[in-house]
Amino acid sequence: MNSVELRHLRYFVAVAEERHFGRAAARLHMAQPPLSQQIRQLESELGLQLLRRTTRRVELTPAGESYLVRARQIIAAVSSAAGEAQRVAAGLQGRLVIGCVGSATYSLLPQLVRTLREELPDVEVAVQGEMLAPDQAQALADGRIDLGLLRPPVEDESLRVEVLRADPLIVAVPDGHRLADRRRVRLKELADEDFVIHAGGGRSVMHDTVLARCREAGFEPRVRHEVAETSTLVTFVAAGLGIAIVPAPVAELLVPGVAYRALSGSATVELAAATRATDEAPHLERALSVLKGLI
Repeated sequence: MNSVELRHLRYFVAVAEERHFGRAAARLHMAQPPLSQQIRQLESELGLQLLRRTTRRVELTPAGESYLVRARQIIAAVSSAAGEAQRVAAGLQGRLVIGCVGSATYSLLPQLVRTLREELPDVEVAVQGEMLAPDQAQALADGRIDLGLLRPPVEDESLRVEVLRADPLIVAVPDGHRLADRRRVRLKELADEDFVIHAGGGRSVMHDTVLARCREAGFEPRVRHEVAETSTLVTFVAAGLGIAIVPAPVAELLVPGVAYRALSGSATVELAAATRATDEAPHLERALSVLKGLI
């Protein structure tokens, strides 16, 4: 069967559907004698008769009826594979797994996923739960996620990191707190407060950022609780366990009992997109373009 090619199947299907060599040849834009020769070659290769020829028309043998079904399936599968490959090459099809820091989960991520589904409906999008920057870097290296939305710096040279924006820092305080009625708060006014911050030990950029900003303001924050997730941090604030300094998008997380207030000054924290430096998947590049369009 090594001599049976896709063209033989196309020729056979055309003759079987037209029931006439002349019409099939016209449909295939070829002369009739070469078409007849190719069909005979196919039958010889298979060792059986597929067509009964008369002076007026062509009929399928039982073997020909069966072969026609499979030939159509094979042609359709080849066409489908070609179409899929073309869509993948164009970045219109694929699978994208996104990791995200908590402060972007509540604002940018929902907008990104909705837009990807609208603009790239054949790209399957999956989202990992809230992940700190080091966890995202490891997940990218392991291939568990394809795109990370995280807070730099990232030291892994195998990753490509592109800063998207700088988010202002704000303060989250419990309702009824002495600062809750203020529109803007100076950082040094928090010197005597209990703090809830993200986990330290190199796990969170926000942990180091908060400590650095407080020290610049002239005090060492009194840290009472360290948590891994932003949602837990804000919940602790609502419970009255302390105040927290967070990126501005966290204000999208409307937890009852929490008031968000602006901080004086220009303190910010960057948000970046991280991918594997070697990942050149077309659908990833399209997703990055969509992401940048939302910033």
